[in-house]
Amino acid sequence: PRYRPDWASLDARPLPPWFDQAKVGVFVHWGVFSVPAWGSEWFWWHWQGEHRADYERFVQRRYPPDTTYADFAPRFTACDFQPREWAQLFQRAGARYVVLTTKHHEGFTNWGSPVSWNWNSLDMGPHRDLVGELGQALRESNIRYGLYHSLLEWFNPLYLADKESGFKTQNFVLKKTMPELYDLVLKYKPDLIWSDGDWEAPESYWNSTSFLAWLYNDSPVKDTVVVNDRWCNNCSCRHGGYYNCADKYKPGTLPAHKWEMCSSIDKLSWGYRSNMNIAELMDEASIIEELVQTVSFGGNYLLNVGPTKEGVIVPIFQERLLALGRWLDTNGEAIYESKPWRVQMENSTDTVWYTSKGPVVYAIFLIWPLNNVLELSSPAPSPTTQVTMLGFAGTLKWQKSPGKGLLITLPYMLPSPLPPQSGWAVKLEGVK
Repeated sequence: PRYRPDWASLDARPLPPWFDQAKVGVFVHWGVFSVPAWGSEWFWWHWQGEHRADYERFVQRRYPPDTTYADFAPRFTACDFQPREWAQLFQRAGARYVVLTTKHHEGFTNWGSPVSWNWNSLDMGPHRDLVGELGQALRESNIRYGLYHSLLEWFNPLYLADKESGFKTQNFVLKKTMPELYDLVLKYKPDLIWSDGDWEAPESYWNSTSFLAWLYNDSPVKDTVVVNDRWCNNCSCRHGGYYNCADKYKPGTLPAHKWEMCSSIDKLSWGYRSNMNIAELMDEASIIEELVQTVSFGGNYLLNVGPTKEGVIVPIFQERLLALGRWLDTNGEAIYESKPWRVQMENSTDTVWYTSKGPVVYAIFLIWPLNNVLELSSPAPSPTTQVTMLGFAGTLKWQKSPGKGLLITLPYMLPSPLPPQSGWAVKLEGVK
């Protein structure tokens, strides 16, 4: 069927199945904002859009007088960027897809955009096609590739003129936004388009529905491409492909529509900050907890890192990603390709979460029970019920619980002064 350029038609397109099966992705925020590496990736806006005193002071102290944001671009060198090493790291982290910022709200494009004169990574800074190089490395590692793209650009004169007209004129969309979106799709054939920067203007301005109709009907990725919901000022959580709703969205109950939770290891920023502090980062346990809760509610988990201006993913971010990957090596069976079960969490405690695959149910518990007995009240056992623990050989003893459900005797863990890793999964066969 051909899709029409209206939401009724576009919203009815079935989501390509790879996305729900993938569950885990890595988000990468990288751009000219990685040069000041201070505050957040909204540096330019806070500094020259809002004239915040702390940002003005920062630039005065660290840079020559009369420095402009454009002066940061030559320092965005990407001189240590090794796309194959990134791809290998993301693979070891258990990511099935990776989303890179091709252009954030600053408008600098990480590829040689034909309509971003002197404000792109081929003409300035790295003098490299960052989007293309990472894409090639990810494809070699069999990881799906997503492209983040901001519709708006804070300080683009064409955008500001359109905004001035109350979005009655569309020069920016016709000369910049749309040519770049088509260019990205035709050049890099992405598996996913992660749209953003939609909130100021209506669909009639952005022409998103025309672009999506072309994407779904005629583009080279029409059968596999997945998109999110940020395509106009009241699209979020309502229109598009899967829903992001808000950043770091946590629904609290099982949503009817496929969704994705994006989160960042640095809790204060998506872009790299050179002055971040260990207390401001997510630890392994909170990453695993967020992943488990998200997947139990049917969501995908997209975890962000911000590389440095040189293109290094700092070791603390690598360590967090590798910890997630080690956990998934053992417990991925309960995550990848899973579906939500009829119950998502045990008695609304947030320490036991469920996923399922066909008749098999997985109970993922985040805290090890003190008496080594895991009590589950939601699954109903039968005489043929079998219980195993992922990463542990042999079956586990269980008995019917006096109330309802079952009591599972866990393997004896060696006493340790440290709390053991976070999160274990038991596999339940023959329960209802």
